[in-house]
Amino acid sequence: MRLPPSILSALALTIALPATIAGADSLTVARAEVSAVRLEGPISLDGILSEPVWSQTTPATDFKQRDPDEGAAPSQRTEVRMAYDDEALYVGARLYDTVPDSILARLTRRDFEVPCDRFIVYLDPLYDRRSGYYFTISAAGTLLDGTLYNDGWTDASWDGVWEGRAKVDAQGWTAEMRIPFSQLRFRRGSEYRWGVNFARAIQRRNEWVYLAYQPKKESGFVSRFPDLVGIRDVQPSRSIELLPYATTKAEYLRHEAFDPFNDGSRYVPDGGVDLRTSLGSQLKLNATVNPDFGQVEVDPAVVNLSDTESFFQEKRPFFVEGSSIFNFGNQGADDYWGFNWPEPIFFYSRRVGRNPQGFVPDADYTDVPIGTSILGAAKLTGKLSPSWNFGTLHALTARETAELDDGGTRSEWVVEPLTYYGVARGLREFKDRQHGFGLMTTVASRSFDQPGLRNQLNSESVVSGFDGWTFLDKSQTWVVSGWSAMSHVRGNTARMTRLQRNSRHYFQRPDADHVEVDPDATSLTGFGSRYWLNRQKGSMLFNAALGFMDPKFDVADVGFQNRADVINGHVGGGWRWTETTKIRKYQNVLGALFASYDFQGNPVWNGVWAQSQTEFANNYSWTTSTAYNPQTINNRLTRGGPLTVNKPGYELYNYLDTDGKAKWFYFVEGGAYVQPEAGDLNAWVNPGVEWKPASNLTLRVGPNYTRNVEVAHYLQTVEDPNATATFGSRYVFGRLDQTTIGAQIRLNCAFTPNLSLQLFAQPLISSGHYTEFKELARPRSFAFNPLTADGSYNVDPDGPGSSPAFTLENSDFGTSGNPDFTIREMRGNAVLRWEYMPGSTLFLVWTQERSDFEAASQFDFGPTVRKLVDAEMNNIFLAKVTYYLNL
Repeated sequence: MRLPPSILSALALTIALPATIAGADSLTVARAEVSAVRLEGPISLDGILSEPVWSQTTPATDFKQRDPDEGAAPSQRTEVRMAYDDEALYVGARLYDTVPDSILARLTRRDFEVPCDRFIVYLDPLYDRRSGYYFTISAAGTLLDGTLYNDGWTDASWDGVWEGRAKVDAQGWTAEMRIPFSQLRFRRGSEYRWGVNFARAIQRRNEWVYLAYQPKKESGFVSRFPDLVGIRDVQPSRSIELLPYATTKAEYLRHEAFDPFNDGSRYVPDGGVDLRTSLGSQLKLNATVNPDFGQVEVDPAVVNLSDTESFFQEKRPFFVEGSSIFNFGNQGADDYWGFNWPEPIFFYSRRVGRNPQGFVPDADYTDVPIGTSILGAAKLTGKLSPSWNFGTLHALTARETAELDDGGTRSEWVVEPLTYYGVARGLREFKDRQHGFGLMTTVASRSFDQPGLRNQLNSESVVSGFDGWTFLDKSQTWVVSGWSAMSHVRGNTARMTRLQRNSRHYFQRPDADHVEVDPDATSLTGFGSRYWLNRQKGSMLFNAALGFMDPKFDVADVGFQNRADVINGHVGGGWRWTETTKIRKYQNVLGALFASYDFQGNPVWNGVWAQSQTEFANNYSWTTSTAYNPQTINNRLTRGGPLTVNKPGYELYNYLDTDGKAKWFYFVEGGAYVQPEAGDLNAWVNPGVEWKPASNLTLRVGPNYTRNVEVAHYLQTVEDPNATATFGSRYVFGRLDQTTIGAQIRLNCAFTPNLSLQLFAQPLISSGHYTEFKELARPRSFAFNPLTADGSYNVDPDGPGSSPAFTLENSDFGTSGNPDFTIREMRGNAVLRWEYMPGSTLFLVWTQERSDFEAASQFDFGPTVRKLVDAEMNNIFLAKVTYYLNL
């Protein structure tokens, strides 16, 4: 498969430019120092500080509170010492406590955070004052880790291979940590100067102490780190880390009788390998062959009745780890407000290996792959120079076919072509982070060997853009940041016509004078941009932004985007109080004005918003907000038809929770959006409770209830030349009364720091009933003409007239006749995780899914629940073992 020259050029530019514009190191300023000493003997990593190095070296002790009393002396003394040998960095911490029986030592599975006493080591080995790593150990010995970026934002996706032990004793507790140099990126030298910081949580007092803390009214965390000195004559690792895996999956699935492709059971062995190694001293290479994307966590069940795609979090290890390097557009500032701005995600890794997208012809039986096979993938991340961050990822997915059986005749049908995905990202900082400039390019290119797929999928797409920031003052209080990008999509005329008509674009809108479908187009080129002005220091807060995406902008082949054709802006601000009082620990009050327009000049969403957040002295918290939206134009309600009107609306939101460290933790979240003139209502409430009956056991139950009333919910479009008022089509709606109930139930039990059991269950029932069928009376209105349906849901709009009769359809579900629906789903899994040696893990997973759909409204609780319990189920049992090799 050959990439077109335009794509190759754009990708080469983004890869090459960082290498050609080398930068200088960040400015060096005087700051505190922490010394590490070379070990003269081995360390037994048992959590007991018995080795001579832990008593004979000078500790770091000058900690200060950030919470609750900023800048005050800690209530308990902390001593931290550091040592090293040729292979690793060692940390020994003595965390004194005058009441050791009150230490909150909660045992959880690795990387699962709960309120407890813990100790954190922060490292900036590249000494760029902007990025780094964090390593956390709890008083019970649970390990957590992640990476730092944007001078303080955290990314918990990284899983390093390191060790730590903790021990509670009569003086408090102690921690020992061993962090191999192979897990860190740093520049080769004979003597090193890194950034380092330490933090400690004394949970019963809700006290956080740091060696260097970020003041509550300021920004910047990594840039405040003291210097780590004393490390000499060690070298960045050149080792090769291999993580081979083997899985065995047993599937017991719902099936139809006589289905030749599914007799109800399937057994699938599999295997592959991941590789990590260094290229030079500052770049890490991750590669994978037949990557394992076994579903250890299930996606939540959702009922989506909108015209936009549902977004799901990435959970596959290869893509999750280090994913922050590919963040684009939100760099430099510490906060980004939106207000109905559909911020695109330029790299949405779930596009790689997605469900096959091609349609399948009608047949008696079909067997369609549930995902596209990834033949191989690789990513390279790190530094090209002291000030250039760089990352690139490349993946190749397989040609996938569905098997068909029609009357005993077998055939194959291609449902996904061979596809290449590429991403390249570079970001440079200038003058001690005073300015930043980044580039990013994404590419998708498909190789078609079946003509039908050319009509359904883009042949190539490329997105290129730049982002960055600049502080307007030396104190780095005011910052301008944002992005600008161009998208270019290619395909045949049938595909480009489909793309122009899909829900991101709706070029077919009959009363739009700024867009129209071009049936001869073979490409689509669009532009988008967004910039923020943010005040991020002091008591006064300010945030403003202006952005646009023109009607042709489209990043969805590799990214995620709900819509284009928008101009959006806001201006807002507020005040925050950070001084602790008898009542509160923190409070802010915020407000904003916002507006959105399309490129025709129609105001599509305006409003005013206010919010208050309070964290009380007893560790309860309360957030409340309200908004008012005046009447505006709706360019999406008819799903590609004429404009309608949004009636004025009012929004109210509240969230309240109790002290998270208590045995019983309660929370409730709820809100409502009301449009009185239209008669619409959307109200929801999500209460919940978390119970901690033992130090190693947590149970969280969160039921939810939603009531949704829409006077005009879109059902279908019917062509009718007699409907002259609405451009030759009837846009059919119904009053929707929908009730949804569900729950999320989680149980986490840790037997040791390395052995845990996690259970998750999510039942969901949603039922919708349609009445008062109607059609849009005229554009730019919320006026409707009634329609009458007979017992078979047939509609004759003009009786004996010449307009054709039609049957009601529900476009959300593709059903004909009764548009009512009842959805019943139950999803859950159980995961036993055992890290039997550092980096090597055994998973035993059971996943169950039940679902049932009925084209009728039924919400009698008892019968509905019984139908869910009686629904046929899919059961999947997975055993996965990985083995870590450091060669």
